[in-house]
Amino acid sequence: MSGLEQQYVQEVFASNWIAPLGPQVDAFEQEFCAVTGAKYALALSSGTAALHLALRLTGVGPGDEVLVSTLTFSASVNPIIYEGGRPIFIDSEQESWNMDPGLLEETLAARARAGKLPKAVVVVHLYGQSANLEPIMAACQRYGVPLIEDAAEALGATYRGKAPGAFGKAGIFSFNGNKIITTSGGGMLVSDDKAFIDHARKLATQARDPAPHYQHSEIGYNYRLSNILAGVGRGQLAVLADRVQARRDNFAYYEEMLGHLPGIQFMPEAPWGRHTRWLTVLTIDPAQFGVDREVVRLALEAENIEARPVWKPMHLQPVFGSYECVGGQVAEAFFRDGLCLPSGSSLTAEERGRVAQIVRQAHK
Repeated sequence: MSGLEQQYVQEVFASNWIAPLGPQVDAFEQEFCAVTGAKYALALSSGTAALHLALRLTGVGPGDEVLVSTLTFSASVNPIIYEGGRPIFIDSEQESWNMDPGLLEETLAARARAGKLPKAVVVVHLYGQSANLEPIMAACQRYGVPLIEDAAEALGATYRGKAPGAFGKAGIFSFNGNKIITTSGGGMLVSDDKAFIDHARKLATQARDPAPHYQHSEIGYNYRLSNILAGVGRGQLAVLADRVQARRDNFAYYEEMLGHLPGIQFMPEAPWGRHTRWLTVLTIDPAQFGVDREVVRLALEAENIEARPVWKPMHLQPVFGSYECVGGQVAEAFFRDGLCLPSGSSLTAEERGRVAQIVRQAHK
């Protein structure tokens, strides 16, 4: 916590404006636009809710295909299923670990030849780093397919000086408890299209029509963020730059302490932008390091230190196993060898030192 959160929350209680919506929500949306460069923003109960609304408003329906990064968390894919769509998974590239623009282009070209273009593309900005948006956007524009950016993990990152999430038809962000800033639970939908956000705002508030009585002409959702949590978000947003720097400091320390060890490679920072290092992620080549990723993870666990494997690709998940994947070997290798080290903004020097020491001791 920055200390500002309590001030804003006290304003909520002083005004007795506790229910969802209110001045803190309005201010949070405006301040978020200022930070990201997006023209319009909608504060919601989660990043998943934001993605669901984006897909619904893009017209995804039963049987429609949506191309989506395979190296991600399931929340990037679940809303496609909510609407009856079919995810088609696209592999990663080595430079940023994000969606491979070449594979995306090939897939769109093949779908165009078959006369069945996907309804949308969902690109995920992984672990605090932007995907290579220029070729991805160019491919989407060439075939007239809307681009939705899942920037849940990448608030504070840049792509050629601009915030990822503010390039496509819509962008989504998460303020879950593990993100770089948090409202405990919450999310944001952004777009430069005012009508898009206005419609999303209506759907997120149970799709109530403008009338003195309760009238509904379309299905809606209870997806708005509470005024209290928006106050927390405003306090967090004010120190976003500090949180990014703290994460980057964690990475710099780990790289200095571990980067010289044989077989260890850190997730690279691509030349097109600034990586927040939301998580410090590395891969371990067991042939060079002497043991595999899992041995290192268990050594940390034995000392009550949580480290996790890289996301298990969506095409390997039992629930999504029946859907097509283009490529997959790159993401599979990252999952096999990848490890996420403790990366919290409040991590102390002593705690980082313990992590590095255990990893070094595991080296054979």
